[in-house]
Amino acid sequence: MSPLARLRPISPHLLLRRRFSSPSPSPSSILSPDSNAPLSSKEKTRAALSLLKAEKNPERILDICRAASLTPQSHLDRVAFSVAISKLAESRHLDGVRRFLEESKARPDLRNERFMCHATVLYGQAGMIADAIATFEQVEGLGIRRTVKSLNALLFASIVAKDYKETKRIFVEFPRVYGVAPDLETFNTVIKAFSESGSTSSAYSAIAEMDRKGVRPNATTFGNMLAGFYKEEKYEDVGKVLELMQKHEVSRGIGIYNIRIRSLCKLRKSDEAKVLLDGMLARGMKPNSETYAHLIHGFCNEERFEEAKKMFESMVNGGCRPNSDCYFTFIHYLCKGGDFDTALRVCKESMEKGWVPNFGTMKSLVNGLVSIDKVGEARELIAQVKEKFSRNTDLWDEVEAGLPQ
Repeated sequence: MSPLARLRPISPHLLLRRRFSSPSPSPSSILSPDSNAPLSSKEKTRAALSLLKAEKNPERILDICRAASLTPQSHLDRVAFSVAISKLAESRHLDGVRRFLEESKARPDLRNERFMCHATVLYGQAGMIADAIATFEQVEGLGIRRTVKSLNALLFASIVAKDYKETKRIFVEFPRVYGVAPDLETFNTVIKAFSESGSTSSAYSAIAEMDRKGVRPNATTFGNMLAGFYKEEKYEDVGKVLELMQKHEVSRGIGIYNIRIRSLCKLRKSDEAKVLLDGMLARGMKPNSETYAHLIHGFCNEERFEEAKKMFESMVNGGCRPNSDCYFTFIHYLCKGGDFDTALRVCKESMEKGWVPNFGTMKSLVNGLVSIDKVGEARELIAQVKEKFSRNTDLWDEVEAGLPQ
């Protein structure tokens, strides 16, 4: 063989064949390098999630996902899919997103509409709406019967990608082009898009079309409209939506009240939201923890901490259990308002339930306690955090070393 022949470039196809025919690491060596024991599917996913949260290398992220053999049937697997796609998209590794999802589509166990819908939404999550549309169009080509679920997944993907212009186009054109009849979820999804994009008035025409097609609106339909009109501060339309609800015999349940209360609190109209709460109680309707959480956040955001404290007390006395987010928000704003005694009491309650606020909030509380000459309480709090929660131990050592003696 001549020297020139020996130096001839290797075909790209041959390189690809070599790459994919070379032995790949076993799932156990990637997901659990310290153990040779085979992992169950749930153990694989948990190991993958733990690795994905810390991993930054896009190719390594893909290797972890392949090793875990994720499927959308499991909630934990769906979480892992989402984390992986988010990290790849954040690093602008869109080719990695495409490779991973196209490889997944080729798996025999994932050749079904359910996974195609999931892949469509994941493309939307990565902002790759053209690929989401291509996935929708591929469904029947793969021998899978396309249903309205595929259309709804595509509409949702366009909302996740915040491409509301495309949402409208898909809604108007695709049912006719692909012979898919829209259902209640289709209309609710597009009304949500109108609401989020500042064009809630377009929802009236969607309601009219629902009437023509015999699709009955529900609380979600009107809840999306209410959220949009409050966001646009079109209070006259809020009244019209409430009248439409009455016309269609859709009751104003706790979900509708919570949407209205949250919307008013976002507009810094917490007093008006409180009037709605009082109206609920007068009608014998029991608010839930979400109702109170919106009001607590609203009053805190307006720096009306006494009102927020009253809401928190009403919440607990009324038998509602605050969730972790409610505790964290309340503690953050109490520290911001300088009420470190109440913040400490609420923080201890939260930690007893196994919920610890983030490092920034906790450091703010510790510094606040020091500022009111409660160094002992600050030290005790740090000790409790370090004992119960191992993360950030080195940072807490630094904070502790800086405390007055």
